[in-house]
Amino acid sequence: IILAVIVIFSVSIGIKAQQVEPSNSTSVPVKDPDKYDPTDEIMYHISNANEFHLFGHYTIPLPCILYSKQDGLKTFMSSVFEHGERAYDRYVSEHGMMRRIKDTNFPTGEIELDTFKTAEYVENEKHGDVETGFVKYKGTRYELEKAAGLVTPTSFYDFSISKNVFTMLMAAILLFGLFVTAAKGYVTRKGLAPKGIQSLLEPLVTFIRDDIAKPMIGDNYEKYLPMLLCMFFFILILNLFGLVPIAPFGANVTGNLATTAALALITFVIVNFSANSHYWKHIFWMPGVPTFMKIFLAPIELIGVFTKPVSLMIRLFANVTAGHLVIVSLVSLIFIFGNAGKSIIGAAAGTVMAVPFTLFLSCIELIVAFIQAYIFTLLTASYIGAAIEEPHH
Repeated sequence: IILAVIVIFSVSIGIKAQQVEPSNSTSVPVKDPDKYDPTDEIMYHISNANEFHLFGHYTIPLPCILYSKQDGLKTFMSSVFEHGERAYDRYVSEHGMMRRIKDTNFPTGEIELDTFKTAEYVENEKHGDVETGFVKYKGTRYELEKAAGLVTPTSFYDFSISKNVFTMLMAAILLFGLFVTAAKGYVTRKGLAPKGIQSLLEPLVTFIRDDIAKPMIGDNYEKYLPMLLCMFFFILILNLFGLVPIAPFGANVTGNLATTAALALITFVIVNFSANSHYWKHIFWMPGVPTFMKIFLAPIELIGVFTKPVSLMIRLFANVTAGHLVIVSLVSLIFIFGNAGKSIIGAAAGTVMAVPFTLFLSCIELIVAFIQAYIFTLLTASYIGAAIEEPHH
């Protein structure tokens, strides 16, 4: 439960792409709005959002929870934005991401916009061409703030239940139900062979205990086994949910850097707070090593303390995101060859190319879902084992 809460909180205010604020800028045309742009579609489908997209303009709305010092707490459903055609209390939605209108004179309530929130590139003296956003209301242009995040200071905080947060809550509830059911089965059917959910979960639990926890941690494995099981099943179920292309699944949770960073942070805290004096001695003043080498090696060993969780974070994020990117890119071939629906023959040719490769990569992704959960758990256990290992004489 603590793991789920930390990850959910991290993603709810998670790291988002930081945009540069333009100054003294002039507009320069860059994109053709009538041309199909696969990049925008691909990035939208793997990114976090405050809605589940079904098809066309049909979406499943999610709760928006926004706070600013000026207006206080605002709670509403993302459907009030009408797919970007409306503003609500100075907030607008850009593909499910919350943005706020800078001008405090903009009217509150539900406001029909003249121009749907769009984007353009502007010329900036320091950073070259950067992207900014705006809306138009009654012929007046209003600039937008950046999306709220840990690294993007804005006038508001976004604690909305995004599709990533919703998926994690759904995964936590599902896992809780599965393990409670299995636990009750062991009580009511004591001494009998596993049945039902027990038969599904027991081999995985036994595998984590006998092939990861015991070999990597040693005699004190039972202290850390619940955490390892929680990590394994939490990552696994989120990976599997991400492979289902229909709502309310399909969220790229473990492909979100904030999620993997939170999981890696948990590993970092547990490893370093569990570490004994023998471990720290090998970090700062290695026994049996010449003094001049200790001075040289100590900073490297200290850097390793931080690079280990960073490698966990990047490995899970990169592998999951790469698979999703390739699959969505292959699907985009249908629209590229078909010129976004204008050429049936081109769309058919794109389908012939995309479908077999997509099915093959989906099978690979199914394997990767298990492998990445296993690797994250295995490395976490190995780091814990190294931190608590007693010296050998």
